[in-house]
Amino acid sequence: MFSKSGAVSFGKALQGFASAMALAALFSPINAFAQESPQMNLQRVKLTAGMHLIDAQVAFTPEQRQIGLMFRKEMPQQEGMIFVFEQPSQQCFWMKNTLLPLTAAFVADDGTIVNLADMKPQTTDPHCSAQPVRYVLEMNKGWFAKKGIKAGSKLGGPPFEAKR
Repeated sequence: MFSKSGAVSFGKALQGFASAMALAALFSPINAFAQESPQMNLQRVKLTAGMHLIDAQVAFTPEQRQIGLMFRKEMPQQEGMIFVFEQPSQQCFWMKNTLLPLTAAFVADDGTIVNLADMKPQTTDPHCSAQPVRYVLEMNKGWFAKKGIKAGSKLGGPPFEAKR
């Protein structure tokens, strides 16, 4: 998981983590739908958006992606959650059981933001990517606009640097 320099290999970490979580899910009696508390202890990754730093929780597994930021009552401005999918595809998000207003950035493999969607709390309206993407980054609503980050802007960090 770590190279000789001590840096995390995101691809190896993703592969190992996904394998371990898949095994754990097979033997877990807990249903993701039964969870009513926020997931706060996910792996984190540092991302950049221009000169801005983002501390993002990483949702790798289907269960983690399904729960996402549900039940969170607050989130610091520099924090978010990045959803990682196995392959690029059209992604649609809703806000069921999500208490915070959020903006979703639908992000291509190279870190380019394809489109942004502002999402209202506690709604089931679909918010979809304009084209197939592998990543979705959720931040507090308005974070991207306040920073001047829009479709076509690039995010940086380990997910977008991994060799495919």
